[in-house]
Amino acid sequence: MSVKFQDYYELLEVDRKASEKEIKSAYRKLARKWHPDLHPAAEKKQAEEQFKRINEAYEVLKDPEKRSRYDRLGSRWKDGQDFQAPPDMDGVRFYSSGGFGGSGFEGSFEGGFSDFFNMFFGGQAPGSAPRSSRGPQRRSTRGEDLESEIDLSMEEAFQGVSRSLRVGGSAACPGCGGTGHKDQGFCPQCGGTGAVPDEKTLDVKIPAGVREGSRIRLKGQGGSGLGGGPKGDLYLKVKLRPHPLFKLKENDVEVETIIRPDQAVFGDRIPVKTLDGQVNVIVPPGSRSGSRLRLKGKGFIDKNNNRGDQYVRLLIDLPADLNDEETELYKKLYELRKGGK
Repeated sequence: MSVKFQDYYELLEVDRKASEKEIKSAYRKLARKWHPDLHPAAEKKQAEEQFKRINEAYEVLKDPEKRSRYDRLGSRWKDGQDFQAPPDMDGVRFYSSGGFGGSGFEGSFEGGFSDFFNMFFGGQAPGSAPRSSRGPQRRSTRGEDLESEIDLSMEEAFQGVSRSLRVGGSAACPGCGGTGHKDQGFCPQCGGTGAVPDEKTLDVKIPAGVREGSRIRLKGQGGSGLGGGPKGDLYLKVKLRPHPLFKLKENDVEVETIIRPDQAVFGDRIPVKTLDGQVNVIVPPGSRSGSRLRLKGKGFIDKNNNRGDQYVRLLIDLPADLNDEETELYKKLYELRKGGK
């Protein structure tokens, strides 16, 4: 009996020498792309068919024994020609009529794997009695780890904060219990993935001291496992919003503040904002523009609860609202300085 050859490598868009990791990655990418629930009604049937083919290809290529057997078939197959099966499959002949993208995907996919799969990888041959009352069995596989970003202000990163987040993920399919198979074929509810889309709200506690690029692990909140496998984890990557005042350099914080020329000459006590709130800082007499004042222990914290310092950079500038008397005084100062030269 003849069946159509299925090029599983082309289906998963991988090289024939692809590693297990590359095959798994390609499968997950294509499974997300062709998941029937992500397509409108007009395209759902086409998506379901492609989804089944992708799952069939992965069912073979993820299993070293099945892949080796398949490679021995494929090594002797040529487009458009009859194929003589290897000795351990003596008596079975099949042919191709175009391969992936053409009419090479002939054969029934309704209710399960294709005739090609059933004949060579443990299913039933077309027209024969069922070999088993159970569909193809999927290995238990841990769910995929997912990553998302969370935006924080510098104050939130410094103090820690609780957030409620809407997270899109997946849950074990109720129709098949996460196996992906039902009644000798693919589960129609999940299309064979063992998972269905699931959006949920998570209450997340962000610890104090996170910074740009920090990753927060939420155990068991990632993608659903296949075949009853455990869920993966969700990682939240911290992104700090630019702050209008503070600049973070490792554990130290820098801030600029403007003082008047008279404050720089005679010194003063000025208010300065810190991550803890506002404090009063003494400007020493004779301060120059660009000089820095150190506020010990007023910087950022790290994961070991060590805290840096805050540095206040002084910028000297004239007030924008000088009255006549102040203008006259600056004029006298100018004349004195000029006359002394």
